[in-house]
Amino acid sequence: MTRLVHRELAGGVATITLDSPPNRNALSVRLLGDLEERLTWALAEPEARVIVLTGTGPVFCSGADLKEQRIEPASGAADAPVTASFPEIMALLWESPKPVICRLNGTARAGGLGLVAACDFAVAPLTASFAFSEVRLGVVPAMISVPVLRRLNPRAAAEYLMTGEVFDAARAVEIGLLSRAVPAEELDAAVAHYADMLVKGGPEALAITKRLVREVPAMPFEEGLRRMTALSAQRFTSREGQEGIAAFMAKRPPSWVPAAPGEEKPDESVKPAESSGEKPS
Repeated sequence: MTRLVHRELAGGVATITLDSPPNRNALSVRLLGDLEERLTWALAEPEARVIVLTGTGPVFCSGADLKEQRIEPASGAADAPVTASFPEIMALLWESPKPVICRLNGTARAGGLGLVAACDFAVAPLTASFAFSEVRLGVVPAMISVPVLRRLNPRAAAEYLMTGEVFDAARAVEIGLLSRAVPAEELDAAVAHYADMLVKGGPEALAITKRLVREVPAMPFEEGLRRMTALSAQRFTSREGQEGIAAFMAKRPPSWVPAAPGEEKPDESVKPAESSGEKPS
């Protein structure tokens, strides 16, 4: 059976591509199964430092496959199948210790915006449009609200989740849904800009920084200073921190930076450890 999600690894970047253009990359059970498998691979692959999520065709993702969400009265089914499969995908993206860039190849709707919001960065062409269309179908953007409401400012969230109005990429940047909107011909360069910078960061340092960006604002000020002071000292004395300092002093790339094509890493470099999983403390 043909895969609906493809994978590629080059230069430390794992690219995961939704490839179901006939139904506009809708979130079917089959696509979600393939996507979970590809994400699990990228998270486990030591050479993958950054994950890029993208799609084929003019639409990034149109949301849940409505054909699969319809329940026949005689079936007695209690759960819509896509609803049961989708939370794990958003959790994998949100909790990924590796930075995730969403490269929107085009428009996104409804559940597709859950994917966008769960990624750390999101870049789209200026021609893309967006809408939380659930209420117009008599359903609710419930699951996707978990990542989405952590991105959007409250007034914009109320406006677009309640009205279902279509908005453009420039507006998506204003309200926090996207990191950047660019002309279509500049999309790949914008994604590469982020990926190239991210692979230069220490794997453990990136994973921890991703968490503290979310957690520190909720800490009381004095507690935050105390915990972040301890974390700062811990990271300066860590194996990864010491390698970064040594590389800086020696004017060489740290060991975790992928070698350019045809380039060999210096023998004295220390190989990066797997992410320690340590939390801000």
